[in-house]
Amino acid sequence: MNEIDHKTVSARACPICGKPVDPAFKPFCSKRCADIDLNRWLSGVYAVPAKDDEDEDGERPAEGEAGEK
Repeated sequence: MNEIDHKTVSARACPICGKPVDPAFKPFCSKRCADIDLNRWLSGVYAVPAKDDEDEDGERPAEGEAGEK
């Protein structure tokens, strides 16, 4: 392993608890942390908020006008 690879491997930490990563559960340190992350995904904690579409002038189109030309 060269110097760069060694620094990359030793610098990684579990994103849940910060402990060193276990290769069997990469990128986590244990099955417990992997399950915590999975629960966060399934419960919507990591959801990206949606934004309503706006017209060019910054106003929302009226009902029935969307897509009409």
